[in-house]
Amino acid sequence: MSADAAPSGEWARVRAAVLDADSLVRALASGRRKGQPAPEVDGREVRRVEVRVVDLKGGRHLQVTSYDATQAHTANHLVGPAAEAAVDALLAQPFANWHVDTATETLQVRVTKKGAPMLHASDRAGDVELTRDHDRPKDRLLAEDHPVLQALGISDAQGRVKPTRQAKYRQVEEFVRLLDASLTEAIEQGHVRTPTADDPLRIVDLGCGNAYLTFAAHSFLSDRMPVRMTGVDVKQQSADHNSAVAAGLGIDADFVVGSIAGATLDRRPDVVLALHACDTATDDALARALEWEAALVLAAPCCHHDIASQLRAGETPAPYAMLTRHGILRERFADTLTDALRATLLRREGYRVDVVEFVESAHTPRNTLLRAVRTPGGATGAGAAAQEYDDLLAAWGVRPKLGELLNPTS
Repeated sequence: MSADAAPSGEWARVRAAVLDADSLVRALASGRRKGQPAPEVDGREVRRVEVRVVDLKGGRHLQVTSYDATQAHTANHLVGPAAEAAVDALLAQPFANWHVDTATETLQVRVTKKGAPMLHASDRAGDVELTRDHDRPKDRLLAEDHPVLQALGISDAQGRVKPTRQAKYRQVEEFVRLLDASLTEAIEQGHVRTPTADDPLRIVDLGCGNAYLTFAAHSFLSDRMPVRMTGVDVKQQSADHNSAVAAGLGIDADFVVGSIAGATLDRRPDVVLALHACDTATDDALARALEWEAALVLAAPCCHHDIASQLRAGETPAPYAMLTRHGILRERFADTLTDALRATLLRREGYRVDVVEFVESAHTPRNTLLRAVRTPGGATGAGAAAQEYDDLLAAWGVRPKLGELLNPTS
């Protein structure tokens, strides 16, 4: 539906259901239509939007919560013309899917490749409790009393997050939220295959350590799709610990002892995670992901000593001397340059790449995440990315580890 078109047919029915303040339970819009730009709310690209009804001091409102790559934004619209305008603006955006729950029915809309809405409606059985409280408990993907959080020592025996583990809980929660959004979009767009019971989604976590995020990802995703997790770490102690945790949780997962570069898997993974692999270990992980042609890659780098040491030893090109003269600025610039080079190489190799902050720096300084999706036929702009990469190397005189892994003879 275009921005200036009046809703009709299926869209008119969805609009009426969302605007029925006495009956709406929740509406959810997600995904991007094939060949269309990302949906936007207030000028921000968003991955999904949730709509519900809340009672505020000023009256009944339609609450719209939009989720971009890193956080949620909430806006309240008074029921009436303001709410109608907000819903019309959402319906005009190129979301691929709508799911609307009311007190009496569920509406599901999927937009075809040709842009046609396919509507499926079903009656809801039994009574539905409608909640209009504004201060509802925060929606968590993994509740504080989830068994996996207790097994990992993040929550105590009473199901409460330990005061000393709040930052870790926040990190786990935000990573799972980002993984969920990234994977959902990639599957909807056909970049990641739809898993089946006979052929589950295969995820490998390279340099998994004690596998906090490995177990969190498995626990969340396994409720939604068949998943097979594999963790790789160089330490036997980590594999033993993780296998014991998996056994206690009843999780069917593999833990391989070995280096990232030398890890051997029985099947190529669909998704590769590399979370806080130190320094050039991130480059090893990205190189393996490219070797496996992984459909989705999520990498949160940790430490950037390699490029930092090269900047320290080399000459800074004019007029950028101030970027490397002071140690703290040089270290921060090395972080940025390293991840920019990694992102450019991934684009060159046929991936669509985003660089996002997956948890606020107040919780951890290691909060940058590279998200790469392999696109059929190569990413748009791969040639330009190759030129940008060569120009950066020529300007700064550095030799990134990932570049050497991908081009060992250069």
